[in-house]
Amino acid sequence: MYLPIYINSYGRWRKGLDLILASSSPRRKELLEMLNTPFQVKVSYADETYQDGMDPHEIVMELARIKSTVIAETNRDSVVIGADTIVVMDGDILGKPKNKDEAISMLNRLSGNVHQVYTGVALLRGQDSILFYEKTDVEFWPLKKEEIEQYVLTGEPFDKAGSYGIQRFGSLLVKRIEGDYFSVVGLPVSRLKRELEKLVHP
Repeated sequence: MYLPIYINSYGRWRKGLDLILASSSPRRKELLEMLNTPFQVKVSYADETYQDGMDPHEIVMELARIKSTVIAETNRDSVVIGADTIVVMDGDILGKPKNKDEAISMLNRLSGNVHQVYTGVALLRGQDSILFYEKTDVEFWPLKKEEIEQYVLTGEPFDKAGSYGIQRFGSLLVKRIEGDYFSVVGLPVSRLKRELEKLVHP
C-alpha cells in the first residue's frame, strides 16, 4: 500500500501522462511502481556499445540514453525512461557473470572491499531530455569460500552486474552502503521522481 503523499504529489501531472519504462528488468519495474503512476514496459533491444575511455558515470548515462532513444523514436508523445547499472571495482567494470566460476571470481574480488555501483537514467519526451546518475559505495563483509559457493548456488548472481543482488540473499554479503540503496537495485526512484517533475513541469 502506497502512502497518500505519493498520490497527492503526483496528482497534478499524472493524468494523461504516457510513461514508458524501456527495460526488461523486473526490479526496475517494481521500483517504478512505487511512484503509483501507470506506465507501460517496452523492452529496448538497442546496441549497448560505448566509446573507450569513458568514465563509469558517462557510460551508464550513455547506455541509458541509447536504450530510451530506441523506444522514444516511435513514442514521441510519451515520457520514456531508460536506465543502466554497472559495478566498478578498482576501475574495472564487473558485468554479469557468464558461468559459476566467473561469479565466484567476482565475489572473491568484492569480498572485504569497497566497490562502486553507478546507475544512469535517461528521461526523453520529444525533443526534451534529462540525463542523470547516482553513485553508491558498497562494502562487502570478508566472505568465506563456503559463503560465496552457497550464494552462487541460489542462482541469484547470474543476471546481475557484479554477481550479486542487494535486495535478496545478496544483502547478507553487504556490510554497509553509502548512497542510494534503490540505485544499487537498479533505479534511483527518489531522484527519478524529482527529475520527472522537472521534465513534465519545467
